[in-house]
Amino acid sequence: RFTTYFPIIDQEINPHVDQWEAEGKFPAHKIFKILGNAGFLGVNKPVKYGGLGLDFSYSVAVAEELGNIRCGGVPMAIGVQSDMATPALARFGSDELKEEFLLPSIMGDKVACLGVSEVGAGSDVSSIRTKAVRKGDEYVINGGKMWTTNGTQADWMCLLANTSDGPPHRNKSLICLPMNLPGVQIARKIDKLGMWSSDTAEVFFDDVRVPCKNVIGQEGMGFTYQMLQFQEERLWGVANILTAMDNIIQETIQYTGQRKVFRQPVLYHQSVHFRLAELQTEVELLRSLLYRATALYIKGNDVTKLASMAKLKGGRLTREVADSCLQYWGGMGFTSDVMVSRFYRDSRLLSIGGGADEVMLGIICKYMDTLPKK
Repeated sequence: RFTTYFPIIDQEINPHVDQWEAEGKFPAHKIFKILGNAGFLGVNKPVKYGGLGLDFSYSVAVAEELGNIRCGGVPMAIGVQSDMATPALARFGSDELKEEFLLPSIMGDKVACLGVSEVGAGSDVSSIRTKAVRKGDEYVINGGKMWTTNGTQADWMCLLANTSDGPPHRNKSLICLPMNLPGVQIARKIDKLGMWSSDTAEVFFDDVRVPCKNVIGQEGMGFTYQMLQFQEERLWGVANILTAMDNIIQETIQYTGQRKVFRQPVLYHQSVHFRLAELQTEVELLRSLLYRATALYIKGNDVTKLASMAKLKGGRLTREVADSCLQYWGGMGFTSDVMVSRFYRDSRLLSIGGGADEVMLGIICKYMDTLPKK
């Protein structure tokens, strides 16, 4: 357990969450620098580039602890930095790229974002349209990205773009793109249902010139690298939401134990304590699936099926927990004054972001060999 982690959350983050939620943004550079100094932005990244050199199970442990932050937006933004925008760079990037982008991201000196989704291509990653056309020793990039977490504050983007006209699964590359280049335009900060403290941007590229050496690994392998990167993202998201669900259930137990209806605490009604028992059981089952998938992953196994199952179950269970618990808070649950209503809004994203439930089902069916033959 990362017990040293709690002071950072309790002292540097949680006291400010309400303010950041109201402002629609948190100070990413300041918070990431604190986390970077403590070593938490690269626990499974190479020591050579500022990481701790541990395996991915330690990233899962950190994700669980981050679930103690009193909102979903800040841990999500941290997760983008540590386990969504950087795994492919750490695994396949050149030493030069890792020096320029990975090292400062792990140290908390640069904020990273991930550019995959577009207006017409979210769940269907292969249909993205942003193009990077090679001209000499540079790429000229045109297009746009949507739903970009950290987008208004980021120093660089891990960008997925089409670098040729070949088949859609073999024509894409991941590119390290500095966000201060001419032609990079932050079109707008998007207003969202939840995750208010995390800034989400729509970004446009107009003849943005990037050196060809900024490609991560091999040109044309971007789709494959991104699919690998997604596995860590999905496991991280499940780990993070588990702690949040634990906390919401516990806070609901405390509240319903005090709140009386028909001359006895709400908690004493069998329908309430039985339902909370069911939900806690489901949370523990999901935790076991996460730990099993993580144990297999760090031994080098393909855990795509298990990670997809965990992500699917996580998205659905968090909606059940949020809805059931909010109900037991009564009228208070419908106010913005309590954590359960924020959780209700924030947690809805898990069934959409990082691969929608329907995409997870498709992946699971593929591994079960039950999809219709073309």
